[in-house]
Amino acid sequence: MRPWVWFWAAFVVCGGLLAAWKGATMREQSSVDGLEKGLLLSGEGSSSEPGGLGEAIPVSQSQGGGSPTPPTPPENPADSFAQARLAATKPPLLETATLGGGCFWCLEAVFQQLRGVRKVTSGYSGGHVKNPTYEQVCTDATGHAEVVQVVFDPQTISYEEILEVFFAVHDPTTLNRQGNDVGPQYRSVIFYHNDQQRQTALRVKDRLDHSGRYARPIVTQVVAFEAFYPAEDYHQNYFRRNPNQSYCRAIIAPKLEKFQKQFQKKIQPAGSETPLEPPSAKPSPPSKP
Repeated sequence: MRPWVWFWAAFVVCGGLLAAWKGATMREQSSVDGLEKGLLLSGEGSSSEPGGLGEAIPVSQSQGGGSPTPPTPPENPADSFAQARLAATKPPLLETATLGGGCFWCLEAVFQQLRGVRKVTSGYSGGHVKNPTYEQVCTDATGHAEVVQVVFDPQTISYEEILEVFFAVHDPTTLNRQGNDVGPQYRSVIFYHNDQQRQTALRVKDRLDHSGRYARPIVTQVVAFEAFYPAEDYHQNYFRRNPNQSYCRAIIAPKLEKFQKQFQKKIQPAGSETPLEPPSAKPSPPSKP
């Protein structure tokens, strides 16, 4: 065989071996690339270089979407405690009831002893004269009723319970009169502050009217509240300031005693009453008959 034939055969064999080696090398590199890509997707690996082998790249960063969203910091237990403490010390939402049932001295003395009541103010409502005086109201010309405005905590006592006490401590069947106190300023009236109070007042009134407790129909008015004018200073806390006054001994003291027996569980603990304000410099009004 000629020499060039041997040379050509050797060249062909060597070329085949070189092609086989290159194919094997490329397959091995493909396997490595696939392994790296799998590690990136799974988040495994320990490379410290951003985006390096084993590090999961945020979607926004890998897609060119800008800076990655910072992680949400863990909740601080101290902040949660502070929020709970603030909620616990937040003052309760108070409600107001405006009620007329005869002389406001009597109603004031009763509601001041009721658990859940924060403040009681004697005054005038339901008339057509602004800022009336006691003397004007007593002429029957202003249209006002003597009332008490009761501020209470509905978490402790409900508006319905307030009304139950109200009906129990006066006679709701006498028109424009309570005992010897006669006139439209002594009428039985509920001034509701919202529709819920209106519905409650009508429901309680209707229930008592059909309960058989009273020999005559209840004449208590249920009307919308419009305005309240506090009475003169000498009317505020009247029984507490003047327990030995003749009207207080004859009328208010027996009414308080009846109330305390009937609503014993609703009375405020001794010593928890609202402190008295400094006495007014104004003289006391004439005693009621």
